[in-house]
Parts: sequence; structure tokens; C-alpha cells
Amino acid sequence: MASLGQMSDYEVRLVRIFKTVVECGGFTAAETALGISRSAISQHMNDLEGRLGFSLCQRGRGGFSLTEEGKEIYQAGLTLLTALEAFKSDVNALHHTIKGELNIGITDNLVTLPAMHVTHALAELTAPNHEVTVNIHMEPSDAVIRSVMDGHLHVGVVPAVNLPTSLETHLLYEEPSFLYCAVGHPLFDETDEAFTAEQIAAYPAITPRYPLPSDARKAHDALNLQASASDREGAAFLILTGRFIGFLPEHVAAQWVNANKMRAIQPGTQCYQIPFVLITRHDRRPNRVVDAFLGFVKGAK
Repeated sequence: MASLGQMSDYEVRLVRIFKTVVECGGFTAAETALGISRSAISQHMNDLEGRLGFSLCQRGRGGFSLTEEGKEIYQAGLTLLTALEAFKSDVNALHHTIKGELNIGITDNLVTLPAMHVTHALAELTAPNHEVTVNIHMEPSDAVIRSVMDGHLHVGVVPAVNLPTSLETHLLYEEPSFLYCAVGHPLFDETDEAFTAEQIAAYPAITPRYPLPSDARKAHDALNLQASASDREGAAFLILTGRFIGFLPEHVAAQWVNANKMRAIQPGTQCYQIPFVLITRHDRRPNRVVDAFLGFVKGAK
């Protein structure tokens, strides 16, 4: 089709009309199939022949028949239209199949959160119709933030504390934390009404060495801080000795509370919440896997 140059939608339409005419065996029979008049079909055929530079068929009293060039153009047209349908199918498949890799960093002790939107989103992303490899890195929040900023991680899940302005954030959870003591501690068998906040502050407590929002930090500063922990699991270890009191997220302490090995102290007042966010770089490149994951997270909330 040297005379056509670059094919437009109109030329493709002319090829489709020609194909229908051939398969119907003539102009008259093609009227119903195409939904246009015989004269319109004739005009389209003349137009296609003019663009190609040779006659495609004989029509008239002798009936409809293809020229030798017409036979070759018909076969070439079948190849063209089949390729277009294959292209369309491949594009449509891309809308239903996600391929690639997701590198996600998550700070510790989040898997037991009751509403785990990240888990639900990962389940959607790794459904059988997708081809996604997920690489999870469990790291302290500052390490997750650095890795997202330098591009080693696509997304991260961290507490919303002192985040750089170069990061885009999506709120995931509000994580409630309470003050706990364990079996063997003097407060464990007491009722909350039996002591005051001042008396609570007399007992050895744990200070965290991980980022906290200001209201959470104030709650710790009101205590008698005599030990420290680098993460929530470390704080749990110290609380379970029966020698210290300390704050833990409710979902982290739940296993020991349910086993009657820990209890919350005055939960109505000795508490705070930490917002956890999903972070990505503001200037990140378009990435279909990441975009799909963010969409699944929003859909899970």
C-alpha cells in the first residue's frame, strides 16, 4: 500500500468495508451487513481504489469478482485487521494484568493491626491475574524514610512523625497506645481507682528510642523513665519482667492481655494515638504497580 503512506483510521475503515464486500459477494449483499446504501459502498470502494492506485474488483452485469490485485489486498487486509484486533486485545489485557515489582518498607509490629489495609492491598496486587513480585523490608522508620527518598523503596509505612516535605503521605491508621503493666508488678492486681497519676509516675517506666509525635512524647515524659527500648517489642520485653510500666500499641499488647499477663493502666487517660501513613516520593516516576497498589490501599479503607 505504497500509495497510502501512513494509514489513518479512515483507510482502515475502507479496508473493513472492502473485506465485508468480498465476504458478502458484492455490493448489494453487503448493504445489510454494513448498514449503508449501495451507492455509499460504491463511493467507499472508489475511494480505496483511488488511494491504492489500482482496481480491486469487477462489478456490473457480469457480477462481482476480484482482480488479482484485489485478491492480494483482501489477504493483506485480513493480516492488517487481525493484527489490529491482537493489538486491541493486548492493550485491554494490560488493564486487567499488572506486571512488575513492588519494593515496600514497613516499620515493625504492624501486622497485628485489626484493619490491615496494606495486607488487603497486597492481596489484590498479587492476585492470580497479575504478575507482581513483592519485596518487603522490615526496618526502623528512619531507614524506611531514607530508602523511599533515595529510590530503593517504592513505598513505605511509617508513623507520621518528622517526615520530610519531599514525601507524599496517605493516612492509613490511627494506632491507639495504652500504658501497661504485667503480672508481678504492684499495679497489676490493683483497681485503677486505687492510685493516682502521681503514684503511677513513681514506678520505673520505659522510654522509647523511636520517633513519636509530641503528645505521645509528653505522655512518656510524665513517667519515671529508668529504662529504654529501641522498638515496641523491646518495650514489651521490659514490661513482661513485671518491673516496668510502659506504653504499647493496643494490638501489640493484645496477645498478653488476652492471656491475662498484661493489663492497661487507667486507659481512659493514659493513652495516645499515632497516625501511620503510606509514603512515596512527590517526584516519583509513573509506575503502574505502585499506582495500582495505592489504589488498592484506598479501596481497602
